[in-house]
Amino acid sequence: MVFDFLVGRSGDLAIDLGTANTLVFAKGRGIVVNEPSVVAIATRGGKPQILAVGEEARQMLGKTPESIRAIRPMRKGVIGDFEAAQAMTAYFIKRAAKGRGLRRPRVVISTPQGATPVERRAIREAAEGSGAGQVFLIEEPMAAAIGADLPVTSPRGSMVVDLGGGTTEVAVLSLGGITNAVSVPVGGDDFDEAIHGYVRRVHNVAIGEATAERIKREVGAALSPDPQDELTVQVSGRDLISGVPKAIAVSESEIADSLTEPVFAIVEGVKSALERTAPELAADIVDTGLVLTGGGALLRRLPDAIRAATGLPVSVAEEPLTCGVSGAGRALSELKTLKTVLQD
Repeated sequence: MVFDFLVGRSGDLAIDLGTANTLVFAKGRGIVVNEPSVVAIATRGGKPQILAVGEEARQMLGKTPESIRAIRPMRKGVIGDFEAAQAMTAYFIKRAAKGRGLRRPRVVISTPQGATPVERRAIREAAEGSGAGQVFLIEEPMAAAIGADLPVTSPRGSMVVDLGGGTTEVAVLSLGGITNAVSVPVGGDDFDEAIHGYVRRVHNVAIGEATAERIKREVGAALSPDPQDELTVQVSGRDLISGVPKAIAVSESEIADSLTEPVFAIVEGVKSALERTAPELAADIVDTGLVLTGGGALLRRLPDAIRAATGLPVSVAEEPLTCGVSGAGRALSELKTLKTVLQD
């Protein structure tokens, strides 16, 4: 995707503070940060100390001694650990501003559509405490829709399904606003948990978070494939019976079975949003269809599962992983036409 649309003030930043990953977009440079939303905290002398943030901290998950905790400060799209979230946000803002002499940049941050005023205030305070100047908030499905080039300011209805790490946001948009939305507490992390549970239950093997994510990435699917096209992946874990390491092969159809419940929840969320949509907007969506964004949109055959349940056209955005942050940056930079979508 080309990011030449930015015409805002030099130093503007857009932040997609996600449950799984945090992305930061800077004017004129595109995406300058794309790292896991993980913080490693060491307890030394009774006081917590930030040891690592991002990819370095992610590599510590499941491998730390008792004196170190590797945590995800964002849970289901909102701040679960305020101090860790503030430290993480400060780190990423400094990363984005490094060598640029930026002082208190103007920042826009995407938030879950269903976030409470308390949760939004926590996100704003985390950014302000991290060195940001003026802070704007934008709802995640709106940012994703803008990043996917949907006509959000048009009277013609559009529908976006933004599949994040902790939640799936389903929204119908028209005239610069969200007319109807459903937040499903299911996302990519739930896919990982379902895979972890399946491998443990069926293969009697315990695997780690990183291994479950790898399985999802390599053979994850919403529907079973044709037998001749099926993929498999070799992974290792701890045998629950013998207690020693064991290698196993996991197939694509097995993972499709393991993901039945979270995929069903997402499909039901889409159907619920459609049931609440005004008739005129529903007529538009019949023609325009649904657009999937976010990391979960990359799950194989998820568009097919939604299409089969709704009978509507379903497509995946050109760059689903970056729609949210690019849309937030565009909203901040095109204030004249998109000011109504921001919350200051």
